[in-house]
Amino acid sequence: MAKKGSVFRGLRQFDGYAKTLDDFRVKTTGGASGKYKNCEINAFIELLNYVPVTIISTLIIITLVCSEVLVYTTPHWKPSLVVDKSRKEKMPINFNITFPNMPCHMLNVDIMDAMGGHSSGYSQDVTKVRLDLDGVPVDLGESVTLEPATECGSCYGANALREDGCCNTCQEVREAYVKMGWGMVDVKEIDQCVREGWLERFEKQSNEGCNIHGHLLVNKVRGNFHIAPGDAFQTSTMHVHDLKEFSAGAPDGHKFDLSHTIHKLKFGPDSKDETETILAVTDALAGVSKAAGEGRAVFQYFVKIVSTRLFPITGIPTLTNQYSVTQNDVEGAKGGLPGVFFMLEISPMQISYKETRKSFSSLLTGVLAIIGGVYTVAGLIDRVVYRAEKAYKKKVELGKTL
Repeated sequence: MAKKGSVFRGLRQFDGYAKTLDDFRVKTTGGASGKYKNCEINAFIELLNYVPVTIISTLIIITLVCSEVLVYTTPHWKPSLVVDKSRKEKMPINFNITFPNMPCHMLNVDIMDAMGGHSSGYSQDVTKVRLDLDGVPVDLGESVTLEPATECGSCYGANALREDGCCNTCQEVREAYVKMGWGMVDVKEIDQCVREGWLERFEKQSNEGCNIHGHLLVNKVRGNFHIAPGDAFQTSTMHVHDLKEFSAGAPDGHKFDLSHTIHKLKFGPDSKDETETILAVTDALAGVSKAAGEGRAVFQYFVKIVSTRLFPITGIPTLTNQYSVTQNDVEGAKGGLPGVFFMLEISPMQISYKETRKSFSSLLTGVLAIIGGVYTVAGLIDRVVYRAEKAYKKKVELGKTL
């Protein structure tokens, strides 16, 4: 049986890192951090000798390894494009818009879509805040306390669509007229409106503005929602607003206009996640202001919406929507309905962002590659410097230098 020592000695022939004797190793000042002090050497060689190859290479290795560790510990988002499977779901819309020159009672929100959905005077989850000329809230609204009606109030000929045929308030009369397609009533001639002080309210609030904000829920199909003056009603297939008050102007003679500032317009949950804000453009119209001149004005925002889903490493996936906008403003549009229109177009695709992090094996591979690469390059540079220095010293000894 062969001795154990001879077996291990036989393994030496497979050593890929043959060792040289210390007697044959040469340590140079350039390879470490020193300076070769010889006033006769060439400036180029002197410059090279100033280079502390080992120290510089070590610093480079430390810097690159730290950057590799930073990349490993910092997750990144990987985007992909898939088919949107949530088209049958409702899409929430969160908005906040201020009209400095329009009283709240004259503004209405209407929703229309390609599926035939139509909602005029949408008020659910919508809040109107009256503002003074300085933009300070006046109050959250006002209520009128009425005595219970003892008899059926007249609808002034518009009671055909009322189940009980009675209109006991001014609002009920106005709604009955809208449903009949007759336009708005003259509040001076309606007893309910006179009793509730509608004319006095119109005169009192004519010099106010309005902040309108809230939450809408719409179908994920092509459509629009708009904010326009006057109550809306349908005549055959046409969507019409009664613009009597808007066209007549305020009792003191000043004209209303649709100048506005969009504070927020987001499609999807009203989230304040910073990651969502960085990855997706979810509030592209925030801060947009428009000034309307004299006469009617139509402000159109053509919005293209893309569903976006975020999959974080930890936590619950988030569904939101990002969008791009094309704007079109028409001043003095005599034939069009004045208002602020948001034309919605829904993309059939969805952008998916998945948060990922490099594996530990990738980190280990990168660190070893950095150490080996920098060490090899530094060795080549040191070898070149050493040979150049040695050749020059030999010429000096032979007296062949200038």
